[in-house]
Amino acid sequence: MSFRRGVVRQSKFRHVFAQAWKAEHCLDDVRVSRVTWDGPLCAVNPKFLAVIVEAGGGGAFLVVPIGKSGRIDQSCPTVCGHTAPVLDIQWSPHDDNIIASASEDCAVKVWQIPDGGLTAPMTEAVVTLEGHSKRVGILAWHPTAFNILLTAGCDNVILLWNVGTGELVYQLADAHPDLIYSVSWNKNGSAICTVCKDKALRVIDPRRDTVLKVREKVHEGTRPMRAVFLSDGKILTTGFSRMSDRQVALWDTRDLSEPMAIQEMDTSNGVLLPFYDPDTNMVYLLGKGDCTVRYFEVTEESPYVHFLSLYSSKEPQRGAGFLSKRGVDVNKCEIARFYKLHERKVEPISMTVPRKSDLFQGDLYPDTAGSEPALLADEWIAGRDAAPLLVSLSGGYAAPPSKHRDAVRGKPRLPSQDSGSAVAPKEDEEPRAPARESSGNAERPKREDDVLTELLSEMKALRAVVLAQSRRIELLERQLARIEDGDV
Repeated sequence: MSFRRGVVRQSKFRHVFAQAWKAEHCLDDVRVSRVTWDGPLCAVNPKFLAVIVEAGGGGAFLVVPIGKSGRIDQSCPTVCGHTAPVLDIQWSPHDDNIIASASEDCAVKVWQIPDGGLTAPMTEAVVTLEGHSKRVGILAWHPTAFNILLTAGCDNVILLWNVGTGELVYQLADAHPDLIYSVSWNKNGSAICTVCKDKALRVIDPRRDTVLKVREKVHEGTRPMRAVFLSDGKILTTGFSRMSDRQVALWDTRDLSEPMAIQEMDTSNGVLLPFYDPDTNMVYLLGKGDCTVRYFEVTEESPYVHFLSLYSSKEPQRGAGFLSKRGVDVNKCEIARFYKLHERKVEPISMTVPRKSDLFQGDLYPDTAGSEPALLADEWIAGRDAAPLLVSLSGGYAAPPSKHRDAVRGKPRLPSQDSGSAVAPKEDEEPRAPARESSGNAERPKREDDVLTELLSEMKALRAVVLAQSRRIELLERQLARIEDGDV
């Protein structure tokens, strides 16, 4: 079944308005990488923007605070510890200072970016993960378990790591006979979906190394495909037809024999990168080399995938970063924000729903995934699953997080690779003391309030450490009991 554009229906997202930011709010003179890899080349979170850039003698990526604008000086420090071009970068969903990078040098490195950004080139990673025999081009952090990172390389192997200890915990070596194009976790991190050069879509249980579902020839074309898990368990794929037309398809994982919906888009040859927003159930499609961004809403009613609109600009995009919902400006009804990569510029593009009221629009902002993980790494490895822990956006995520909350002395850090100790999750934003600051973007004039905010933040951090260690002790006690009972 194809999905059509001419259907008029009721939806609060029918009139989503896309607008590029003014030139003075863009980043200029950013030497975006020319590597021939079909990745987004950019990653963004509520604190930092990271862009893979050209670098002589190795691979590097730029990291700057999210609010920075203007010209980037050529002497601006970068993260430059790889010995070959960087192919992918991904921020941890549970710590806005932690970013992973994958490179042609076959290594994956995890970095800790200091608050405020880099003041000198960063060459020493917190953890280096070495297990792939060929270049690594795909990274995917677990959505709910702390410190679990998936990597996929051109050796057709998927590896899962406990970043806190540097350990390789699972290896999927036999599921894919050819190059892996993309990997996506489902909502609670119990399964992944992949698409491969053999044109097959696979649903895999990574802890059991078991392929649960396979659909051959998801798209007939030979060019790269993408797949993304939706929050209800369906899968959206992008690819090419036999005649090289770009396609979008929706699949029900209970029955992959036929797509629920499929449409041919156009004849451009740029790979369509899907960005999915689980809060609004909207999908944004950005083609590399295109000048347009198409956006759709996925619903339970036929034709299931509804075209909303498209944003066109004069400059083609080299890649793009998609800001997590914790970073959007709820005061302006901004439901999504992209950071579009040009040849030498990064341009933010806001997606907003026009509303006349100045009140918080709860229907546009359901509770969203917060930064606190639902599970520790060991709990997920032991077989537990959990949905994301949600936070409300009404408390003031409109501005970047307060520097006082982030400058926490007791905030848990990733240990070195040889420590082997459990890592406590970062504290959740609740009760979010800095909310008063961000709701109006006004600076706090009173030093007493700043000190109080910092003390509250440090108390929350210490409470999170104690809670995490208590959970760790309980887990170890259960494992010890099972060993004593002869269950292991």
